[in-house]
Amino acid sequence: MSQIKILPEILSNKIAAGEVVERPCSVVKELVENSLDAGSTRIIIEIANGGLSLMRVSDNGIGMNHDDALLSLERYATSKIYKDRDLFSINTLGFRGEALPSIASVSKFSLITKDEISEVGTEVFVEGGTIKKVAEIGAPMGTMITARHLFFNTPARRKFLKTVKTEIGHIVETVANIALGWPDVQFKLYHNGKTVKNWYSSPDPFNRVLDVVGNDMRNDLLRIKFEDKFVSGEGWISSRRISRKTSRGIYIYINGRVVRDRGIQHALFEGYAGRLIKGQFPVAVLFIKVPYDQVDVNVHPSKHEVRLAQQKQVHKALIEAVSETLSIADRPKWSAENFSRQKSFFVSEPVARYSKAIKDIPDFSATQKSLWEEKRFSDLRVVGQFHNTYILCESDEELVLIDQHAAHERVLFEHLKKLSMNSKIEVQKLLMPEAIDIGHREAHMLETLIPDLKKLGLEIEPFGGTTFVVKSVPAILADREIKPIILEIAEKMLESGLTQGLEKTIDQCLMLIACHGAIRANQRLLDKQITALLAQLDECENPSHCPHGRPTWISRTLESIEKSFKRIV
Repeated sequence: MSQIKILPEILSNKIAAGEVVERPCSVVKELVENSLDAGSTRIIIEIANGGLSLMRVSDNGIGMNHDDALLSLERYATSKIYKDRDLFSINTLGFRGEALPSIASVSKFSLITKDEISEVGTEVFVEGGTIKKVAEIGAPMGTMITARHLFFNTPARRKFLKTVKTEIGHIVETVANIALGWPDVQFKLYHNGKTVKNWYSSPDPFNRVLDVVGNDMRNDLLRIKFEDKFVSGEGWISSRRISRKTSRGIYIYINGRVVRDRGIQHALFEGYAGRLIKGQFPVAVLFIKVPYDQVDVNVHPSKHEVRLAQQKQVHKALIEAVSETLSIADRPKWSAENFSRQKSFFVSEPVARYSKAIKDIPDFSATQKSLWEEKRFSDLRVVGQFHNTYILCESDEELVLIDQHAAHERVLFEHLKKLSMNSKIEVQKLLMPEAIDIGHREAHMLETLIPDLKKLGLEIEPFGGTTFVVKSVPAILADREIKPIILEIAEKMLESGLTQGLEKTIDQCLMLIACHGAIRANQRLLDKQITALLAQLDECENPSHCPHGRPTWISRTLESIEKSFKRIV
């Protein structure tokens, strides 16, 4: 007797439902996306008991005739694919083909639909995957699908559902995510007969963005746009003032489809490199378009994931666009007065050694001229130091506080990076080589890093076991304790790994060198040191953040100060 059997269609539909229908919000997502594919401009979603009792999606789309209504409940039936090549050039939100029959197989399901040509509508009742009734019915053009008692015939799945509050929360989030990508469509969501949210249609996508992420973000979202031969995109990203503890504020759409794409997220984070502290996330709404034949939407049954044919090119384009947008926004905007500027480079006493180092960088003044004219930290009037940690400055309309350690760390990092690219980092040979002993894992990592560290001015040699000898250091570290720096470099590289690539690894090392070489908090500065630091900030490509992402300055307008003192209302 054969041990292998062909599964009955109802059972195979239930298995497919396990892939497509994870919880009530999965049903809502599939039905709403079908409505969008049908050209709907108004979609109404009605939910009862968190979706456990009822889910109904009604639309004013093109609808279906009698025959199509029945075919839509057949597995793999679709109006969106006709030939092999269509499978690899899908320009709709739907396809996979299992959605309606899968939903119908695990619920008490009804469909009412009518197209423009038909005189009457069609009503179909399905229970547990079996069609119970087909009838004519009076109906407007469009489609209304109802799914009641989800998983009534698969109790094992039903018991994994959460509370009503949790399930409706997932549904609200699902509809909001879709609504964000379709601002010209009205979405109205009800729960237990009460309106939860009404997303009105809007000709301006920004209004829909604010409707979803919150109107308080209005002044903190930056417009982003990019295009090349592989990809085009636009959207909004948060300024440096706004961050989140999770990635839930990131919305990514590829050809109108909301997706969770790690590659796109990684590119977004790379664009923010040096502007956000580790563990913080931006808010972003990105609408990305690629040729339909360059994206595979059939990676996962729920269609949350896609595969891009030109992943590297898309990745690169997004990084550059995000970084450029933030760089423009980060430029200080206080008014500029005609103060004299001191262009010497402030590192530490003595100042003169590093002034010469800057002059030796090829075309330094020429390449920084346009930035110099725009940023003008040195045009601020210096008021003094607060707590020997923050430099207080003023312009005509603003009070500006500068974190002296973060600012100097940025200056050092960019200076060292420029020098390292030309192998010109100034090195201090140690009269007596210093032996350091570290842990086994750190020692293995340090040994791997030795060639790269030498390019940065750190000459280190193994001395047996987990002991190393340091023979030279970057000049800016000449008066610093060496072992903590070496140990931190090894630990950080263990944490991040070397898979990030050589350039990122070198940057990580430069960040740590800059951090240890920078002036400290609680350190009194001379007037000439403050003036020199401000002038050098003007020369930085990203003066608004330290290499680790902390802000180097904050400001408060005269108007906001006067409001605080009730001088104005």
